[in-house]
Amino acid sequence: MTIDPTLQGRSYPAGDIYSVGREAIRDFARAVKATHPVHYDVAAATALGHSDLVAPPTFAIIVAQRADAQLIEDPSAGIDFSRVVHADQRFVHHRAIVAGDQLVAELHVDSVRAMGGGAMITTRAEISTVDGRPTATTTSSLLVRGEDQ
Repeated sequence: MTIDPTLQGRSYPAGDIYSVGREAIRDFARAVKATHPVHYDVAAATALGHSDLVAPPTFAIIVAQRADAQLIEDPSAGIDFSRVVHADQRFVHHRAIVAGDQLVAELHVDSVRAMGGGAMITTRAEISTVDGRPTATTTSSLLVRGEDQ
């Protein structure tokens, strides 16, 4: 199935709430080898003015990938996930993600570009707290290989 070029400009509303927990932050920090005490010790985080543990910057990918899943699972998009290669990921942070945050992400398909038998799809997830405070903007480029590739 070919990727529908009219996906460009499509938006997906915020989905389920992601509750940021202390153990999730600690586990993620260990996985990415982030060693700063603000990721593990509440006292260290509050000493620097944060309300709780601070997530490493790339933690936003957890929420962003949940938003991207809406596009990938949309039958009208024509995306076979087994043919997807994650080509690029970028983050712009508006505030730190901290334990206790309740986050949602609205997904926007910013571009769809045909490439051979496949396509490069660029999405943008606008992550905010449930009360509307902007938290991060992530931009993801997904290469969907054509069936002959």
